Amino acid sequence: MSSTDPNLGLTYGWTLGESGWASGMDANLKRLGATVGLSVKDRDLTAPPASPANGDRYLIPAAATGAWAGKTNQIAVRIEGVWEYHAPKVGWLCYIEDEAKLSAYKPAGWSAGIAI
Repeated sequence: MSSTDPNLGLTYGWTLGESGWASGMDANLKRLGATVGLSVKDRDLTAPPASPANGDRYLIPAAATGAWAGKTNQIAVRIEGVWEYHAPKVGWLCYIEDEAKLSAYKPAGWSAGIAI
């Protein structure tokens, strides 16, 4: 039986020979790739870009539409041509590329950020 890490949401603790570990490990690696060293292209696009590259990441604003509707404050990452979403935890930091700012995730959402 596996457990879930409370900080990054990673699964761990599979027993030898347990089924399901491969898909769990794939999910872990995708989550790490999406959230460690977090840098996003933009945080005020209200719709997904027309031609995102694999690996592109965005913070989703409150007024998002289309595939991003209902995903406010989540991190959208393009993986193998599909959007995947990750909910941030309080204290996570993110570099906003188009603003050259570092933002922190707080209980009320992403901070305005500081220029760096």
